[in-house]
Amino acid sequence: MLKFVNVERDMPEKRPPDLRRTDFKEIYAEYADAKAKEQSSRCSQCGVPYCQSHCPLHNNIPDWLRLTAEGRLQEAYEVSQATNTFPEICGRICPQDRLCEGNCVIEQSGHGTVTIGSVEKYITDTAWEEGWVQPIKPKTERTESVGIIGAGPGGLAAADVLRRQGVQVTVYDRYDRAGGLLTYGIPGFKLEKDVVMRRNEQLELGGVTFRLNCTIGEDISFAEVRALHDAVIIATGVYKTREIQAPGVGVPGLERAIDFLTASNRKSFGDAVEEFDSGRLDAKGKRVVVIGGGDTAMDCVRTSIRQGAESVKCLYRRDRANMPGSQREVANAEEEGVQFEWLTAPKGFVGDPVTGVMVQKMRLGAPDATGRQAPEVIEGADYIEEADLVIMALGFEPEDLPTLWGEPALSVTRWGTVKTEYVSGATDLEGVYAVGDIVRGASLVVWAIKDGRDCAEAILEKFNAKSVMAAE
Repeated sequence: MLKFVNVERDMPEKRPPDLRRTDFKEIYAEYADAKAKEQSSRCSQCGVPYCQSHCPLHNNIPDWLRLTAEGRLQEAYEVSQATNTFPEICGRICPQDRLCEGNCVIEQSGHGTVTIGSVEKYITDTAWEEGWVQPIKPKTERTESVGIIGAGPGGLAAADVLRRQGVQVTVYDRYDRAGGLLTYGIPGFKLEKDVVMRRNEQLELGGVTFRLNCTIGEDISFAEVRALHDAVIIATGVYKTREIQAPGVGVPGLERAIDFLTASNRKSFGDAVEEFDSGRLDAKGKRVVVIGGGDTAMDCVRTSIRQGAESVKCLYRRDRANMPGSQREVANAEEEGVQFEWLTAPKGFVGDPVTGVMVQKMRLGAPDATGRQAPEVIEGADYIEEADLVIMALGFEPEDLPTLWGEPALSVTRWGTVKTEYVSGATDLEGVYAVGDIVRGASLVVWAIKDGRDCAEAILEKFNAKSVMAAE
């Protein structure tokens, strides 16, 4: 260990931009065994590991880095899996530059961070290849039943924890495949879909029941779900797109990011997608403008490049330093040919169907309530950005669940997110819990996993307390 002084940081090889922009395969190669050991050996084994404290799951990062450096990969996987339900997914899509790697002590001392995410991915991919990842086999079966609404990362993490303790678990989801945004929201160049599908299969082989193509409030009522189970977890995520109010909104050619990404991901499965096959959600040969600066916007611009767009531009109202999206993703997008128009915002849209975006130039003024400099319009600096396809990636809001599900007693915040107790995720309704984005608002996959695991532990604690009382 402690080789960070002599061994430089070295990421896995990245595929050349001209090659990777032609397909949806992941852009980073896998570490070779020797390289994974070498990079893991750079860990300084801190007495107070900031990487661990800044990971939402508080993964035992120094421990599995040391085990990897020593060639004890199966033990490294077991340590990694102990705190993280999907380490191979987090290794691929977590913004490590803002979390574990961004707080690495040797990074702060000028030696370059340990490549934590790449090693995490390597450990678990190796575990799958070697057969160390097995279907869940509870020691004993329990009679309690939990219904989980939503098959995204939060719901699936809760299902994993509960099923390992023998609880009967049924997951309800509106889509035809489990995984939520892991399946239909995140493009394959960041997360290839077989990585998600094998986890779904592991859960199914372990006894988790999936009821897919099932919309709560239509195919089955929320009251019926509650009646079928001893506890219910709401893990729907947030899918309602934030709208923009401007002249021209509603004309053909203006599309929501979630629709665009879902159509593209469905095509990667070989599905027939009418909106894509008709050309509506296909960027091929089009001048594409994406509005937004988060990770969803980065997914849209990079997907457009791979679909063969004539040009791809991203409008963002602040500058690069104030972008909410991952800087690593911005750099990848630039390498692939995306043009960023910083300090710009849409004022309206021209044409029917759309032929352009009315753009107003911005500057950064005084800090707003969040401490970030607020964008201000520069008068008289408007211009038209030509476009055949405009994708709105302005973020997501929660759906009105109390109304959709006919359950007015389900308490929500003024933002529409479900009100819950801290950590446990318990709502005001007896036996009903909520986790992930439907509680936090649009957030990171790793936070949803943490919420799902914490909620499952709280439910198990309650079940166990009831069992003890019944025995007495």
